[in-house]
Amino acid sequence: MPDERRVVITGLGLVTSVGIGVEEFWDAVINRTSGIKRIESFDASGLQSGIGGELPDLKVPDFVPKYYRKSAKVMARDIQIAVASAYRAVKDAGLRTKCLIDRGEAEAPANINSTRFGANIGAGSICADLHELAGALATATDENNEFSLKVWGKEGMRNLTPLWLLKFLPNMLACHVTIVHDAQAPSNTLTCGEASSHLAVGEGFRTVARGDVDVCFCGGAESKINPMGMMRQQLLERLAPTDDHPERACRPFAADRRGTVCAEGGGLIILESLDHALARGARMYAEVVGFGASANTHDWASPDPSGGGIAAALKSALGDAGSAAGAIDLIGTFGSGTVGHDASEMAALDTVFGNRLPDIPALAIKGALGTSGAGSGAIDLAATIKAMQHNTVPPSLNTENLDPSCQLKLNSGDPYDAPIKQAISVAYAMGGGQNAALVLQRYEE
Repeated sequence: MPDERRVVITGLGLVTSVGIGVEEFWDAVINRTSGIKRIESFDASGLQSGIGGELPDLKVPDFVPKYYRKSAKVMARDIQIAVASAYRAVKDAGLRTKCLIDRGEAEAPANINSTRFGANIGAGSICADLHELAGALATATDENNEFSLKVWGKEGMRNLTPLWLLKFLPNMLACHVTIVHDAQAPSNTLTCGEASSHLAVGEGFRTVARGDVDVCFCGGAESKINPMGMMRQQLLERLAPTDDHPERACRPFAADRRGTVCAEGGGLIILESLDHALARGARMYAEVVGFGASANTHDWASPDPSGGGIAAALKSALGDAGSAAGAIDLIGTFGSGTVGHDASEMAALDTVFGNRLPDIPALAIKGALGTSGAGSGAIDLAATIKAMQHNTVPPSLNTENLDPSCQLKLNSGDPYDAPIKQAISVAYAMGGGQNAALVLQRYEE
């Protein structure tokens, strides 16, 4: 539409296994730091893969006003990640939200209209607190010491806190974030697996562009570091086996790749209309100029070898941006490290970029971080944004021995300078169905 507003990125808030905060994250990426280690939060010895990207110490009181700290009791890990990401994002953007004012970290008045502040946040299937749930289940047995639904309904479920379910509803990520920061405009939750963050940013892009909001939280968060989350991936044969070198386990696009590694983390990005950002003198990381999404029905458990759905999303994003494959200076890949998914993505990139693919610098950061479900895309996108900001192609860990069929120009060495005016970032749901891509451009007046 000719009257659509330009949309810029003014804030990045990240929570990852290599650090909390965008600068901590970027320093780790540049310095080849891996966040993948042996899991310590629970006994993972019975799993095929006992390694993962666990977060450093995360304390909710560090990210909310004092009066809101009691709400931490009804925040699952995924919610905590989103709340921490939101705090970091508004700080990075220079926004004076209710949260920062109430914490005494920003002077009133706020520099944002709460009724024009929205949210689109991706979420996954939040794992229940197994200790809490098991304790209640143990009280629901019959005279034969077997689990009984009748006893559960009459007595067992009474041993769960009345607010227990509120910890595990996917929309509670956006709920807490918008309450804490007083974001009163439309709020949406997207639950489309690993494509969730990109889809959330794409929806936020549209919402800001058409004038429904001035500022929007966009991104996603999820923790896959729990017995249920990891067992699902194990049963689908997606996990790299544990060995003596956890930091080498996830090898995106490598000839000897054996699977991905579960992680926890995510990020929220502040999207803002250009006029609003200029009015408050904001720093612009980049401009969002194109979004594309697609769906495919190949198979819920295995990727399409042709990569047709991924290619469709890439082409759609380029078309939306009014750009062409030849104009892209950087490709932010998904690069999970599984044999089938990487092959599908390689096929899609070949389809879209053709003979130019070997000449375009590319990123594949999951070798250092693993896969954090709905939070993965936000982290990938942030890496692409920071690379654009610094005109720097960072290392992609564990990509030295590329698959012979992989034409990607991945950097397995030291960071190097490269002019990046336009970049594209892609994500897809590993369970099939959803694909999304975003085109970013260096901001110019």
